[in-house]
Amino acid sequence: MFDAKKAKDGCVAWIRDFFEKNGPGCNAVVGISGGKDSSVVAALCVEALGRERVIGVLMPNGEQADIDMAKLLVNHLGIRHFIVNIKDAVDGVKNAVPFELSEQSKNNLPARIRMATLYAVSQSNNGRVANTCNLSEDWVGYSTRYGDSVGDFSPCSNFTVYEVRAIGRLFGLPDVLVDKVPIDGLCGKTDEENLGFTYAELDRYIREGKIDDPVKKEKIDRLHRINAFKLELMPAYTPDFKEETK
Repeated sequence: MFDAKKAKDGCVAWIRDFFEKNGPGCNAVVGISGGKDSSVVAALCVEALGRERVIGVLMPNGEQADIDMAKLLVNHLGIRHFIVNIKDAVDGVKNAVPFELSEQSKNNLPARIRMATLYAVSQSNNGRVANTCNLSEDWVGYSTRYGDSVGDFSPCSNFTVYEVRAIGRLFGLPDVLVDKVPIDGLCGKTDEENLGFTYAELDRYIREGKIDDPVKKEKIDRLHRINAFKLELMPAYTPDFKEETK
């Protein structure tokens, strides 16, 4: 049985330790989407550091239908925030490239520009950027490389979707944020529509190794295998200088 309080308390202590070692007095900078992950990460940072040291960044790409959810979160937590509309930046890259971008490139571009925006805010406000991914998404590579897959510290990357929601409820976050149907924010589909299986099925498979549908098992295993590189350090060639000195 998942102990949400123990997990929350341990994560809060971990965040405090991270900042003591990697930026005493620095601020946590969190990209706020209005979903459960950014909501829980922001809440964890508030408890760990105090609301005065947490900065939320809302980054709509033009019109964002659920922007009110992101505003609800920053107001609920009482944290300062910035709204940075990334549409001009996204369109600028699309128009500057001398060829037609692939659909996948177009879908991933906003996530990468959002991460660049977060680091611009962070460097100008004595910050450290929070990664807001969870274990379920990371397990099947459901993130954008050099977009939402990166950051300076990652409070929830070892918690499944179920566990993140449990922590959110423990914090007393608004139900509309904790239980909001996850949408990828790229092509407009829900996560589960894109993946072809539910997070409940994925979480059970991750924690218990059990899944009823062999087709879904095969798909999860394949996604996990081909996306493992997203969680690894960049491969780097190591020259053998010993051979040169002989």
